[in-house]
Order: sequence, then structure tokens, then C-alpha cells
Amino acid sequence: MTGCRLHGVFAAFAELGVRAEPVVYSDAEVDVVRDRLLSLQGVLVWVNPIEQGRDRSKLDPLLREISEQGVWVSAHPDVIGRMATKKVLVDTQQISWSSDTRLYTSPAQLKAELPMRLASGARVLKQQRGNGGHGVWKIEQGQGAFLVQDAAGDGSVELVELDTFVERCAPYFADDGVIIEQPFLERITEGMIRAYLSRNHVVGFAHQYPHGLRPDSAGEPPPGKHFHPPEALRFKGLRRRLEEEWLPQMQLLLGLETRELPVIWDADFLYGPKTAAGEDTHVLCEINASSTFAFPEFAMPAVALAALRQIASR
Repeated sequence: MTGCRLHGVFAAFAELGVRAEPVVYSDAEVDVVRDRLLSLQGVLVWVNPIEQGRDRSKLDPLLREISEQGVWVSAHPDVIGRMATKKVLVDTQQISWSSDTRLYTSPAQLKAELPMRLASGARVLKQQRGNGGHGVWKIEQGQGAFLVQDAAGDGSVELVELDTFVERCAPYFADDGVIIEQPFLERITEGMIRAYLSRNHVVGFAHQYPHGLRPDSAGEPPPGKHFHPPEALRFKGLRRRLEEEWLPQMQLLLGLETRELPVIWDADFLYGPKTAAGEDTHVLCEINASSTFAFPEFAMPAVALAALRQIASR
């Protein structure tokens, strides 16, 4: 499997004497995929939530079905629904990883409430499911209209009327979808920290500089994604708060047992305002559990071992 971008997963299982095999999913091949998955003991799932206009409307029922028949699934679609859509930012706003977050359930609510929210500064709006900055917008007050920037675009800023922007966001409300709003964090110029986890333990970090919503005044960001081991001193405080404080609180709020947590998932943080003592704070911007890639290769042995233990416990 050296030619596969998930080769580190297969290598980790091979080291444990376990045969892992790839199963390529397609909506057109649900029956064929079902038969293959039912012949396995466990399934690790990597699927983008929205890929070229597709969705998980056929995949999720399939995964629920094979789980009910005894195949272990990570991440289970019901678990993703609770912890790995943007709505988790609202559902966990009691936790200190949160910011001043707002939930919009309709275009009418967005049109009525957003202007008042913008009076206190720029905001970021996010559709419930998505990746790569799709459906993520920065918006702030401008002269007679609103300044809007698409996180998946080229960095340009448009001057847009409120009705036009609300119409642009209307598709995000389809099928009971919602939009989540957070304050725009000025320290985005310092990059994003991705914490990789297996169940409730951190297994690595990445520091990267996404282009989306980065101000032009900050200049060109440093290239690449830099991985760091879980013991990295620069992230010691973040790791402690994640494992000892935030994750137990999240599990309690969302009703998730540790055995339900995915064996590979990640939480993305931006730097928040510094404390009076000059220490960094961190603000959660999303959780990924359905398409956790790229990941640090050194984390894969822990992921494979966690998967085997979970399969054995069933």
C-alpha cells in the first residue's frame, strides 16, 4: 500500500500482525461495498462531508447498518453528528474553548440578527458541514453595505448588500442545516493549531497557516504543515487543557462515552486574546472526524492499537 496516501495506516496495522485492506466507497456501489464491509471486523472511515456536490445521505445509513450487524465503525455517523459538525461550537459554548457563538436556523433570522452582531466587530459564518473553507465567510460592516470575504476564495473582499449575502447563504439551511457564527480572531495571522487525538488522548499536533481569511497585511504565510509530537513543549498547556478539562466537559455535554470517540480525529484551534499574564489562549474553530487527513505518521501506531482494542471489546 505504499502508493496510497493512507499508507501509514496500513503499515501500523501490519506491524501489529493485522491485515488491513482498502475499500473505495461510491454511492453507485453501495451494495458491493456493504458486502465487503460486512466481511470485516472493523472499519476506519475517511470521507469528505461534501465532495464535488455529493453528501453522506447513502453512506451514513450503510455505516449504521453494518454497525448494527456487529462491525465496529470509526467514526460512526451518529457520533460525527454530535461532535464533528460546526454545530459543536454552539453545543459546547459553555466550555472555555469557546467564543461568543451564535446559531442561525433560517435566512430570516440571519437577515434580522446579523447586522446587530456586526456592530461589535467582524464575524465569521460557517455552514454546518464542509471542508477546505467552503461555506465559511468573514463579514464586517462597510460603507453602506458589508465587506465579505470567502475563505475558499482568492482572498478578495467584496462589498455586498445584506439581501444578496443572505441569498448566497440560503442553500446552507437546506435539509435542516444551520449556520454558526463566531467572532473573527485577529491572531489568525499566527496560524492554526490542529490537535490530533485517538479517543481522549492527544497523539500529535500540527501548526499550519491557512490562506483563507488571512489579512493581506500579514503577508504570505509560511509554507507547509509542521507536525509535532504530543510531548511538544510549545503545546503543553493546550494538551493539558484538552485531555484534563475540555474533553471530559465535551463528553458530558454531548453525551459521548470514551468508547464512542473516534480512534482518529482532530480539533482545530486559533489563538485567542492573551491573558493579563501574557499567556496564550486557544479558541476552537472546528472538529474533524470524517476526513482526518493529513495526519502525523508517528501517531498511526497508537491509532491502530486503539482500533484493535475497540474491536476486541465488541
